Amino acid sequence: MPKLKTKRAAAKRFKVTGTGKLKRSKAYRRHILTKKTTKNKRNLRKATTVDASNVKTMKKVLPYL
Repeated sequence: MPKLKTKRAAAKRFKVTGTGKLKRSKAYRRHILTKKTTKNKRNLRKATTVDASNVKTMKKVLPYL
């Protein structure tokens, strides 16, 4: 069996927590920030976990995490 290649774009965007869950940053924080509330922008700073429906795909894309 040959070695599997990691998708580098995904490797830059996702990290693994100590318990093995995938951590990601939230979207909607790049531009058009004037109409978003301060509270909304503050909550977008925090990282969150990848949804359970996407974990199988992400594990395939990131085989060595």
